Amino acid sequence: MKKVLSLLLVVCMLIPALALAEEAPAVVIGQTQYAAHGTKCFAVLTVAMEGDTIVAAYIDEYQFMSAETSVGVPNSDADFGTNFPEGMVLASKRVNNEAYSANMAGAGSTVALADNYAAIEAFVTGKTVAELEAEVEGKTAEEMVDAVSGCTLVDTLGYVQGLIEAAKAAQ
Repeated sequence: MKKVLSLLLVVCMLIPALALAEEAPAVVIGQTQYAAHGTKCFAVLTVAMEGDTIVAAYIDEYQFMSAETSVGVPNSDADFGTNFPEGMVLASKRVNNEAYSANMAGAGSTVALADNYAAIEAFVTGKTVAELEAEVEGKTAEEMVDAVSGCTLVDTLGYVQGLIEAAKAAQ
């Protein structure tokens, strides 16, 4: 009997605590494939949404790169890769950040690709789809580069638009 009363007392003490506990909002993942940068590659853009707010974002982009200097996606050297252009692999720009950024530096870039991606990811984090749509509305590509602190990619607008689409996919 003592054990039953003790258990009942513990349950009674937990009821107010459970009633006050807020249910944590669910985190939902949204992802899209998007041509954020020209016609020779594609981006995979991913966001984590808590309610209508982006709480995390991730950008990666894929294109054919030299097999000699780049790490290809899995199975690039197997059956999957048999129809790739000779001497090329389908590769992640993020995985090959150092080599890709060196190519960008040759064209005058002073910011590594992964650092540019990080700046865009930070820009969208904490914002809603509506806020981001308002941010990009009527902006030129050049204005969008200026809007995202630390980013120098001429296609910043395209990446932000792609992340908006990923967020919409999560909703």
